[in-house]
Amino acid sequence: MKKIKLGIIGSTKGTDLQAILDAVGSGKLKAEVSVVISNRKSSYILERANNHNIPAVFISHKDKDRVVFDQELSTTLRAHDVDLVLLIGFMRILSEKFCAVWQDRLLNVHPSLLPKYAGGMDTNVHQEVLNNGDTKTGCTVHFVTGEVDGGPILVQKKCDVSLNETVNSLKNKIQALEGVALIEAIQLIHNNFYVRQSTLK
Repeated sequence: MKKIKLGIIGSTKGTDLQAILDAVGSGKLKAEVSVVISNRKSSYILERANNHNIPAVFISHKDKDRVVFDQELSTTLRAHDVDLVLLIGFMRILSEKFCAVWQDRLLNVHPSLLPKYAGGMDTNVHQEVLNNGDTKTGCTVHFVTGEVDGGPILVQKKCDVSLNETVNSLKNKIQALEGVALIEAIQLIHNNFYVRQSTLK
């Protein structure tokens, strides 16, 4: 089966990217990471890309209209023949136009069992889980639409919240699940994408 070409957009360390790269390297995932884009020059996700000889592109969002920034993202993604875009720790809201252009080919991983804690980010979500005494949490891979964290859910992975859980221990648990969930989501889309392509011929 043909490889699916992935474009990654992130603002942080890109821990989930490593899980994807490991799955590609082992042959578990028939994919290729074509480009990694970040809006933060110092984010480790760019260094991670460089370490694996993947094109790493910094696109600043400062003093730019959101639509202009998003157009630059699209131009870069298209230049690298990307089939599927993954948001991994991307700390910005994308314009409705960008979501429409990449409809059904744009995924985000969220550190909660959506719709719970929609709109929350990173450790704030884990703190809410602890504050509310939730016994289960997890992560969600969903399609990105104009509604923040409101797109159709593709994959969810759950874990227990221990009695002595901390924000950091919960973050580590969820990040391990995120990599698994993203790989599963890519495989689902890859299979459906190529089934759909072949039926069009």
